Amino acid sequence: MSDEETGLRLASIHIYPMKAARAVDLDESLVEPWGLAGDRRWLLVDEDGRFVSQREEPSLARVVVTPLTGTISVTSAGVPGRQIAAPAAGDGANMLKVTVWGSTVLAAATGPEDSAWFSAYLGRPVRLVYLDDPTRRAVDPQYGKDGDVVSFADGYPLLLTSTASLDELGRWLSEDGAQPVPMTRFRPNAVVTGAPPWAEDHWRRIRIGTVEFRVVKPCGRCVVTTTDQITGKVGSQPLKMLGRRRRFGQQLVFGQNMIPDSRGVIRAGDQVEVLETA
Repeated sequence: MSDEETGLRLASIHIYPMKAARAVDLDESLVEPWGLAGDRRWLLVDEDGRFVSQREEPSLARVVVTPLTGTISVTSAGVPGRQIAAPAAGDGANMLKVTVWGSTVLAAATGPEDSAWFSAYLGRPVRLVYLDDPTRRAVDPQYGKDGDVVSFADGYPLLLTSTASLDELGRWLSEDGAQPVPMTRFRPNAVVTGAPPWAEDHWRRIRIGTVEFRVVKPCGRCVVTTTDQITGKVGSQPLKMLGRRRRFGQQLVFGQNMIPDSRGVIRAGDQVEVLETA
């Protein structure tokens, strides 16, 4: 390992108990085959069973979903909160076919009163579902291997970003007269510090603490990066700047998608080792 790499550390850990809702910051997390424990197991779908995200509903950034033992609590400013129990496996829960991008899987629907909270919040009918069996959804075989699975994340179990890359992006924005954006815009799971800007583009295998990961695909960014993750207000940056400075083919890239090769616990402050580069 080079002197440059020995300073790599895990700066922060984040999960999103419900896809599209606000992040929950953690000091440590169990890494499971499908992602961090509790990450994106809940999902809102429309009347056709298609996933609902901040792309069309930016106000979901204001929804705080807190994982509790066997339940979640949902709150948003000015709205009475609610506690929702996860449908128990094998209890005859109503199973629905739901679609996230190109994959369709079965998920357990919660009660109508739970979905009603979100329908009232968004002003349109939606259903809340829970991925009771996270082994149902396979990773894109072009980038994964047999047995790789993912929760309701867009496509891969974890998203990695770098503080140095965010700083570089912030410099570009400042030079252009725009405000730098916080890391929350990119909704990562694992944030590393101590690497040069964009070094993560070249990583192919890394170890965080004792857990090894394949770094399989750059993360193409979308309009969600323009949504303030506290207020839900939508702007134009950093997507415009990524289009100018970080365009690779058809994708505007920030961060890297990862697949874990083992279970284990990662903790903020863990050493990050680069095991293989391109």
